Amino acid sequence: MTSTATAQGSEGRKAQPDHLGHVIFITAAAAMGGFLFGYDSSVINGAVEGIRGKYDIGSAALAQVIAIALIGCAIGAATAGRLADRIGRIRVMQISATLFTISAVGSALPFALWDLAFWRVLGGIAIGMASVIGPAYIAEVSPPAYRGRLGSFQQAAIVVGIAVSQLVNWGILNLADGDQRGHVMGIEAWQLMLGVMVVPAVLYGLLSFAIPESPRFLISVGKIDRAKAVLADVEGHTVDLDKRVTEIELAMHSEQKSTFKDLLGGKAGLLPIVWVGIGLSVFQQLVGINVAFYYSATLWQSVGIDPSDSFLYSFTTSIINIVGTVIAMIFVDRIGRKPLALVGSAGMAVSLALEAWAFSAKAADGSLPTTEGTVALIAAHAFVLFFALSWGVVVWVFLGEMFPNRIRAAALGVAASAQWVANWAITASFPSLADWNLSGTYVIYTVFAVLSIPFVMKFVKETKGKALEEMG
Repeated sequence: MTSTATAQGSEGRKAQPDHLGHVIFITAAAAMGGFLFGYDSSVINGAVEGIRGKYDIGSAALAQVIAIALIGCAIGAATAGRLADRIGRIRVMQISATLFTISAVGSALPFALWDLAFWRVLGGIAIGMASVIGPAYIAEVSPPAYRGRLGSFQQAAIVVGIAVSQLVNWGILNLADGDQRGHVMGIEAWQLMLGVMVVPAVLYGLLSFAIPESPRFLISVGKIDRAKAVLADVEGHTVDLDKRVTEIELAMHSEQKSTFKDLLGGKAGLLPIVWVGIGLSVFQQLVGINVAFYYSATLWQSVGIDPSDSFLYSFTTSIINIVGTVIAMIFVDRIGRKPLALVGSAGMAVSLALEAWAFSAKAADGSLPTTEGTVALIAAHAFVLFFALSWGVVVWVFLGEMFPNRIRAAALGVAASAQWVANWAITASFPSLADWNLSGTYVIYTVFAVLSIPFVMKFVKETKGKALEEMG
């Protein structure tokens, strides 16, 4: 990076958009993919027992039906970056919205278990695409001074999607008199839960036509005037647009369309920065966060909580998730990404350890004593809070910022794909691990939360306030 480019990066950091509201609209529209990501990931929580009853399957088979969507997520995440470099960020959003819509309709009207599994894989591909394109696009259209907060929109949209899915599930369950297999609008309640996603999926597709293409993609395909127009809108009309374009072009000068081959290097096979991104993604999942969103209703029922109350606790957990995300959005640009990650790791480790202790008192009939039950509920909510105010947000911000321009899309795709593989491992293994030893399962999650602390301290570099062109 030359001194001229650095100076230009400093100019970009100081510039503020003339119409911040317009930038926020663009970011929010792109983050609608995150909303669908959260909604589709969590809506299955309300359908678990309905699917079990409908198809008369055991815990292991049920876990595979739930987790199989994550294989689609890994495929979508692995292909989205390269596709975005070829056809543009907006087109990938539109493909994702189309897949979400088809998946919602198919999941609501399955005629067999394998059929339901297929639609969940298709929805998973859409989620994987959204998980990559959202943070990448937001990072590329955000002014540096606001990038952390705007990057947080992705996670904010995810947690809102989770909360809305739980609220919709609760409402549908009440319409079905508390029975997931009760009929509402001519189909079983759990089918309607999965089908409602068609509404936000269509909205996401429509919004994608109302936002501009990434200026970095436009420059990469030679559409300089359009790129300048977008930069003026999002970074301010006082910015020297020629300098900004030159800065981006310098950063992309030796860039080819990013592919997996570009990520290779060093003794470890991949470039060190790519391994750091993979590590962030994997640790985010190995603490067991998605157990709280895929299985919470079933989990609380397994320790003696009434079914209607279990849905209520799932919803309150989602609200705590939103609160934590708002906290992260406030502080991510003030105190930085690393401090938030470290605070979150410590808080999650303590919370998970308390859950492990509480579940160790599980009685033969599956219930918990009053004290341990209270501790388990409080610790579960605390765990979600600490995750949301830290790793839930900062990992997506890091992944959108930390990679050099020449490999950003491909590296983000690999990191996000690794995240989905880790997510699948946790989701598919939880029912069997819980049957083996629920307390021991939470000990495992605690260990990963503890290990994330030295990982962040040693390998992760702060990206707060840096222009994208300065990365790497």
